[in-house]
Amino acid sequence: MAVTAATDHAPPIDGMKVFGFMNRVMTDMSGAVTSIMCTLGDRLGLFKELARNGPATSHELAERAGIDARYAREWLSALASAGYLEYDPETERFVLPEEHVLALAAEGSPMFMGGAFQQLPGLFGPLDELTRVFRDGGGIPAERYSHDLYSGMERISAGWFEHLLVQQWLEAVPDVRERLERGADVADVGCGSGVALLTLARAFPESRFVGFDVFPASLERARARADDAGLNGRLRFEEHDVLEGLPGRYDLVTAFDVLHDLPEPVRVLEGIRTALGPEGVFLLLEINCSDRLEENTGPFASILYGTSVLFCTPTSLAAGGDGLGTMGLPEPKARALCEQAGFSRFRRLPVDNPFNVLYDVRP
Repeated sequence: MAVTAATDHAPPIDGMKVFGFMNRVMTDMSGAVTSIMCTLGDRLGLFKELARNGPATSHELAERAGIDARYAREWLSALASAGYLEYDPETERFVLPEEHVLALAAEGSPMFMGGAFQQLPGLFGPLDELTRVFRDGGGIPAERYSHDLYSGMERISAGWFEHLLVQQWLEAVPDVRERLERGADVADVGCGSGVALLTLARAFPESRFVGFDVFPASLERARARADDAGLNGRLRFEEHDVLEGLPGRYDLVTAFDVLHDLPEPVRVLEGIRTALGPEGVFLLLEINCSDRLEENTGPFASILYGTSVLFCTPTSLAAGGDGLGTMGLPEPKARALCEQAGFSRFRRLPVDNPFNVLYDVRP
């Protein structure tokens, strides 16, 4: 099937390809709307309610969750039509399948997506400002993004740190693990609310930890968590710009999914190199991506490139940085920057993770 193009001299358009692409567009729009429905479900605790207490009609869910029944019916219907919930027409009850619970209701699971749904409104919040900088250049300061973005990021990473950091990632560097067991000084660059350091501090009671960040609100949450866990004696959090180097000397420095966001990554790496002892180790967690655009395809890549447009690139540019972007540190680039900063050993660790890659970097 062919249709005429808009101009007299243009070649015929393949109508089947047009309809095929329109089907793709509708599928993607459906996914976007479904994700916003999931944001609502996460905010209101509706998935957790269905997982905890079982199938429900719209009225039953409304009563159990304390929401309006009319909205409950539309929300349940939207997610049933998307295949996230199942519907029994005989009982008029909606079911959250067991296979969907880990992604939608199991807070803290490495597969839990609640944090990703939460961060969506935060990513889209400065959309008008993003439109302006697209035209005029410049960036958007990180402070312009809402709590939803940062809290969502923390919830996403919490499951990974809880289930992977000690159990898998440190298993790939046994000498680092042994040093932590004996007692080591550890610094985390861009610590956020401290989830990674809290995990490490619990696992290695002989070691001492400090986290550096520039966001007071994140540091306040980190300190409160350390206090609640009774770890303040060995774990502290400091407001400090790592562009100015790291105060002190450390056996281990970590940077989890943060280097690509920093304004001057080489300068930060130089500061880390200086702060490490001769036998020190730098563990660098970054996005698992290729340096070839044509190899970064599929849903995960499109989400990350979109996140780069919405957050990582504009915040780096706002700080006068390089604007590397979310996918800006594939292995060859990360290796080159570490070598430029004075590191002599750079090794990709055998960590099986489709989302991230972990590097062992040494002076």
